[in-house]
Amino acid sequence: MELVADLTLVLMAALAGGYLAHRLGQPLLVGYILAGVVIGPFTGGFTVAHVQGLEELAEVGVALLLFSLGLEVSFRQLASVRGVAIGGAAVQIVLTIALGAGLGRWLGWTGTASLWLGAIVALSSTMVALKTLQSQGRLGTLSSRVMLGMLVTQDLSVVPLMVILPALGQTSAGLLPVVMAILRAAVLLVLIVVVATRLIPRLMALVVRGQSRELFLLSTMLVAVGVGYAAWMAGLSAALGAFIAGLVVSESDYAHQALSDIVPLRDLFGMLFFVTVGMLLDPVLVWRQLPTLVLVIVVVAVGKAVIVAGVVRLFGYRRIVPLASGLTLFQVGEFAFVLATVGRASGALTPEFYALVLNTAVVTMAATPLVSSATPWIYRRFAGRAEREAVEPFNMPLDGLDGHVVVAGAGRVGRTAADALARLHQSCMLIELDDRHVRSARAAGLPVIYGDASQPVVLEAARVARARVLLITVPALPDVRAIMMAARRLHPGLAVVARADGPDAVRDLRALGVEHVTSPEFEAAAEMTRQTLQVLDVPAALILSVPELIRRDRYAPPD
Repeated sequence: MELVADLTLVLMAALAGGYLAHRLGQPLLVGYILAGVVIGPFTGGFTVAHVQGLEELAEVGVALLLFSLGLEVSFRQLASVRGVAIGGAAVQIVLTIALGAGLGRWLGWTGTASLWLGAIVALSSTMVALKTLQSQGRLGTLSSRVMLGMLVTQDLSVVPLMVILPALGQTSAGLLPVVMAILRAAVLLVLIVVVATRLIPRLMALVVRGQSRELFLLSTMLVAVGVGYAAWMAGLSAALGAFIAGLVVSESDYAHQALSDIVPLRDLFGMLFFVTVGMLLDPVLVWRQLPTLVLVIVVVAVGKAVIVAGVVRLFGYRRIVPLASGLTLFQVGEFAFVLATVGRASGALTPEFYALVLNTAVVTMAATPLVSSATPWIYRRFAGRAEREAVEPFNMPLDGLDGHVVVAGAGRVGRTAADALARLHQSCMLIELDDRHVRSARAAGLPVIYGDASQPVVLEAARVARARVLLITVPALPDVRAIMMAARRLHPGLAVVARADGPDAVRDLRALGVEHVTSPEFEAAAEMTRQTLQVLDVPAALILSVPELIRRDRYAPPD
């Protein structure tokens, strides 16, 4: 039961650390790492008994993290900004590796350790950048597309770096070991891909025919962990094998369901990984290397911001886009921990180096929201004019929009409503945060904006001040409330039709002054009652009246 006791302690510490980080507006992983420091072997008080056992479980978190990355890789995201996303990100990675390597050599480290430093700091955090852009209402802007495109390429670069960097420790024999390692990895990867593409789709198709969600989840876990284990047996990284498995599944019809099923397990085991990362941190060691840590943080943050901004500018982007990109992608990302763990396992990184990298990543990620939010002020200060990036709508009518319907949410409900409005020649504008739904709406020729409908800049792009109706189709009550209040600030007299899941949500929205409320539960009950009465040969007049009575009773305004 000692392992159960350790897991209980980890869950308690992670919950406390994650909650504290959330309250402070920081990424949850910062709280997880701090939780690991508190319960680690280098601090007093409650301490886990078997760190090695937890580290082995944490390897599953790394595999699932890479597996989900393979599932989520969207090369379509690179289409509109493919030049800077592919070429620009490659240049940025090389220049940042050179910056880190130069800094390492200046600090007196070996050439191999310096290259590890450069590779680790070259990667930014997709999670932190995405959350920052979302909270600032900048998703859908040109700079956000540039950043997300570069982040996709950065994430993909983890794969070759995990192959090349461990081989650098053998450079005493020349470049031959590195070349042989790359060739061996390429051959094994091709073999794994060939086998996986033949077996995985057949396995998942067989499971899907059984129509069991539980068996589908088990098959997804088997694919992620099993292919990772096969790669490890072949002498490669288990995380690398899991990434390949994710890419294979992403090309199938089961990608979206696999991702939705695996996310909770990924987050759980990922939490365990970040807690174990924190356990390896010695606070005394951090205090001893504090001057070096401050120097590395400053050089990496400033140097990387300048490199990112310069590369974006070099690829033809002007005005606020380079500055916004540099001040949002300057941090060291979560995949740095994965690379650092690989380096530590290979013996290339010392505990001092590991602590330095970990703390640099934590500090830069924590500082990202504050630094990124200063972009408009800095631009105004040095460019001499104010500029707020406009969100770009797709398929906007040439004569603009006036008296239209703004549909918040392009999922099944929102898309059905938008299709019906289009058939009736009623103009509308969709707002959606899920890139898959945005692409689907664009392909259908519907006007759509990629962004958060609760953000004023997104609502302004949808011309909400000139709209007649706001149709909110998202299910979560806090989201509905935030969208409605933001829209009413821009258009106080705007008519709102809102979705409410359950009687409590109906009452809350009525209390907020929303006159047109629709509950899927009540509507399903009304329609099912109508169909039942038809089967019972009830007179048509009564059939029409009963559903209306249900609606009148369930949607009654609060007393």
